[in-house]
Amino acid sequence: MVNYMLMIAAELENLTDLQPQGGCDDPNFTYYFKLKCGNCGEVTQKETCVSLNETVPSAKGKSDVHLAQKCKFCSREGTVTMITGRGSPLTQDHAEAGKHAPLMLFDFRGFEPVDFVFGSGWKAESIRGTKFHDIDLSGGEFAEYDEKGECPVMISNLRATFNVAKP
Repeated sequence: MVNYMLMIAAELENLTDLQPQGGCDDPNFTYYFKLKCGNCGEVTQKETCVSLNETVPSAKGKSDVHLAQKCKFCSREGTVTMITGRGSPLTQDHAEAGKHAPLMLFDFRGFEPVDFVFGSGWKAESIRGTKFHDIDLSGGEFAEYDEKGECPVMISNLRATFNVAKP
């Protein structure tokens, strides 16, 4: 069992608290990433998706997991389980310091995460208090104008990494 923390970073202009629409433990937010088989090293061609509100029984029947999947190359089964309560939003302070923020902790068995794919369903708040909902980051950036705060807001230079984490 290896736990990986998904860490995100970005340049935020006049924005803070970038996170999934319902917070870091949003049960409806879907995480997309590619997986590498821990047995043969094959990387999935398509992104795999997981969310907290979808579980399946594990092959060993001991508990539920968020994903159970066989490697298409060697047929070895692996699982992914999401662990809540460890994520926090990407703040203006993180962005200014060039630091990553922890988003979600995953328990990978038989797989390793390779690449996280940003999509839709994000939210952020301007430094003047305006809330922006359902932000789509699939294009790699977001730009808007905060009418109330009278300033431009922008998310750019999105980055994500998976770091081995302590259980």
